[in-house]
Amino acid sequence: MATPLRTRDGGSALGRSASRRSRGEVPFRYASTGAGILLLAIMAAIAVFLVVEAVPALQANKGSFFTTLTWEPNGTQSFGIAALAFGTLVSAVLALVMAVPVAVGVALFISHYAPRRMAGVLGYVIDLLAAVPSVVYGLWGIVFLVPFMQGPSEFLNTYLGFIPLFGGDVVAGRSMLTASVVLAVMILPIIAAISREVFLQVPRMHEEAALALGATRWEVIRTAVLPFGRPGVISASMLGLGRAMGETIAVALIFPATFGISLEILTPQGNSIAANIANGFGEATPIGRGALIASGLVLFIITLLVNTAARMIVARRKEFSGAAA
Repeated sequence: MATPLRTRDGGSALGRSASRRSRGEVPFRYASTGAGILLLAIMAAIAVFLVVEAVPALQANKGSFFTTLTWEPNGTQSFGIAALAFGTLVSAVLALVMAVPVAVGVALFISHYAPRRMAGVLGYVIDLLAAVPSVVYGLWGIVFLVPFMQGPSEFLNTYLGFIPLFGGDVVAGRSMLTASVVLAVMILPIIAAISREVFLQVPRMHEEAALALGATRWEVIRTAVLPFGRPGVISASMLGLGRAMGETIAVALIFPATFGISLEILTPQGNSIAANIANGFGEATPIGRGALIASGLVLFIITLLVNTAARMIVARRKEFSGAAA
């Protein structure tokens, strides 16, 4: 029978170690709980501020805040969020559709195909692109992408104009499609960086088991890597979607700043909540500022709902992947 180690003062070494761990866990538990409560308090304070500042403008509104397409809080005091919310969601979803497949492909290449030295360089470049300020992407979009997109937009309108998405009588470089491309380029490094780290965490035994059964490299990725990394990819995509919906300067430089609802993404129309706030806050009257804050409250709620839905999806997917094991 093993004899427990004794310390100089006669106590058990195992007991003293457990006591030290216990003394260290209690402050950490209180600190982490306090941090969580502080975060919730900050979010609640932001929501209260937005509501208090928005109420006077909403009371003075002569239109329906949720259905009116015009935005004239400084003049007729008639404004609505319908067109802005539509442009925000459509541009963000289009950006997500374009960015996610490319980002996942880049992440898989870095984690499973590229040589180690090349993978390190590419990973560093991806992390660097994720840190580029959004105004740089906006300037790149207005100087280079807007003139460049005129040709592809006319091509899509000519040959695929029978599809409502690519229809329209007037095609321009400053359109919903161009803004979505800028957003896609902006969120692609974030999604790729997070997905790469998730794919690198796949248990080696899972991949070796698939290889032992005669699977090719693609079959290993399809049967072992992607199921394990699916919750992480979903989380990265929702993070990118949140940034795309809240992006301000980049889309403010690209969007034509019109107010209307149309599925024709090649025509010179479109706007978003964040871009409208950036463009209109400097010249806004007190009612106009309240209207802009009310639109910010809507964006706050939309982002919160998106993040909540993402958490639910990730929690459900973990049950069917190796991530929960």
